[in-house]
Order: sequence, then structure tokens, then C-alpha cells
Amino acid sequence: MKILTVVGARPQFIKAAPVSRQIRKKHQEVLLHTGQHFDDNMSDVFFREMGIPKPDYNLGMSGGTHAQMTGKMMIGIEEVLEAEKPDWLLVYGDTNSTLAAALAAAKLHVPICHVEAGCRTHRMTNPEEINRVCTDHISSLLLMSTRGAIEELEKEGLKEKSVFVGDPMYDAFIEYKDCLSVSDLEVRGLDGKKETIPSSFNYLTCHREENTFDDSALNEIFKAMDVQDIPTIYPVHPRNKERALRLVKKNNYRNIILIEPVGYLESICLVSNSNKVVTDSGGVQREAFFAGKKCVTVLDFVSWPETMVCGRNTLSKPYASDIEQKLKIQQKVDSSYMPFGDGKSAERIVKELETHSNEIYL
Repeated sequence: MKILTVVGARPQFIKAAPVSRQIRKKHQEVLLHTGQHFDDNMSDVFFREMGIPKPDYNLGMSGGTHAQMTGKMMIGIEEVLEAEKPDWLLVYGDTNSTLAAALAAAKLHVPICHVEAGCRTHRMTNPEEINRVCTDHISSLLLMSTRGAIEELEKEGLKEKSVFVGDPMYDAFIEYKDCLSVSDLEVRGLDGKKETIPSSFNYLTCHREENTFDDSALNEIFKAMDVQDIPTIYPVHPRNKERALRLVKKNNYRNIILIEPVGYLESICLVSNSNKVVTDSGGVQREAFFAGKKCVTVLDFVSWPETMVCGRNTLSKPYASDIEQKLKIQQKVDSSYMPFGDGKSAERIVKELETHSNEIYL
């Protein structure tokens, strides 16, 4: 089989790493990077660290409105589809890259396999929700990361082409979690100088527009973290750098360590060695869950209900008092509870592609 895999953002690089290795044992993979995440700290470093093959195509398309980005990507992906004539298009998650690739393939009658199918927040004001719903409905094969997704797909009449395989992000976590220790980390502050990782710390990631588009929400998050009894390490997204520096300086926050964005290996090392995690990332929520770390998610909707058990992951509003209260909730970890599979989803994904290679659902 020839499989065209389309990626464009950090979570997709992580999921693609274990799956690409399995594909290439028996089949041909053509890797296309849309360029949605384009700078070294957000893109290239993941390919280097995780041994992902260099993309065969890099469209270099980032920035612009959702429509501009999606439209430009569709044009570029269509050209590659017509040149390569793959047996399958393989896409992950819910980015603009995912939807653009699926739309281009559907119009050329190329079967589409969507990994992480069936996730729903039931908030159509969320761009990712639109991407995932549309992609599911035009895909040929829907591979679910959790068993709970089948209920959502059944409601939408998509059960027959749905299969539970597990979460390739869990595969990646198991494979890479012990690659670095804290003593190996060489993180840099926003001034470029090396930062020393304290022996105990909390880990913060915050990049979503609703938490960073003005000072108020981010400052509330900083206020909550600054009063904790241990420091908080915060890798700052490039578009948020100026605001984060200004808020820390203006409010004299002493307990927040701002660092440059980190690669995947550094991030899961920080997650695994942290005391608690505060995030607005769907991926980091899961990584905290995999690592057995208490997580507070600063969002107003549930991304991964499977993690919202026994105090392990708790939603918080972007208010310091609420975040502080949620951080105090104790978690209980049940090691037998494995909603994301057993870490062998990559093998199952390739097997499903092989099994359904002669079936057309379009």
C-alpha cells in the first residue's frame, strides 16, 4: 500500500511517530507537512527527537484566517494527491491540516482514514469541533482512541466504519518517557540563558486564544501559580512571549519560570517529574494522565472525559481562585483503568488499513 500521511501541528507529529514506523515496515508512506506549525521549537525539533522521517513535501503554509489557511492547504494537498495517487490518506486529530487534507482527498475519491475519530465537545463555536465532525463524515475508516467515542459516532450514523484502536499518543509516551531525566534538561529562559530546573515544580502550558488573547485570563493563571508552594515552569508559546514577560515583570511574580518552547522529550520529562500540571492543551491533559499527575485544565469544555475521573483532571475557569481550589483536589490513581488502550495502537492502525484496503466507503 501507499499511504499519504498529512501532519501540520505538534500533536500530529507525536501521533505519527509510532504509526509511521509501523507503516514503513511493510508499506510505502509519503509524508506531507502542511507547515501549520513552522518554527524549529514547534515543528522541526519533534521530527529530530522522535526519529520521524523528513517530510517528502512541506507546504510551508501557516498564518491567515481559518478559511485562508484551509483553502491554501487544500490546493497544495490536492496537487500531491494527484501526483502520488495513494491508496489511503491518513490524518490525525482536528487541525485545519486535517480538514484540508480530508476535503481534498474526498473530492478525488481517495479513501480517508481518520485517527482520533469520534471526539466531541458539542461546541460548534470551537474551530476544532467543526474540523473533526466534518472529517469524520467524509472519512472511509474511523479509528477511535477511546471506546467512549463509539457512542458519539453511533449517534451520527457512523458506527459501521468505526474501530477502537487506542491512542497513538500513549504509544509515543510509553516509548519516549524515559529518554530524558531532569538532569539531562537544558532549557533556556526567554533571555536565552540556561535555566536550572528546581527539585520540585509544577508544569504549566497555556496557548489557547481564549486564555492568551488579552492580559486578563493569563494574568489570573499566573496569579494562581505564583502563590503555590513550589515554582511553576512555563514554556511560552512564541505568540505569547511579549505578554507573558510583561505580566511577570508588572506583577513581580517570583514563582513562575518562563522558558523557551520545549521539544517533545523535554515536555514529557517535565510532565513526568512535575508535582501538578495546569494546561489548556488536549495533548498535555492526556500526558499528565499517562504520567499519573494531577491535572487542572483551564477550559470551559471537556476535551477528554476519560481523564475526568477520581480527581485526576479537573476543569477550571480562568480565575485564580478557581484554579487554586481545583489544584487542592486530591486525585486517586487506579492503574487498571486504561481508557486509551495498551500502548499498541500503531500496530492496530496499520492492521486496519490493511484489512480495509479493498473497501470503499465514500
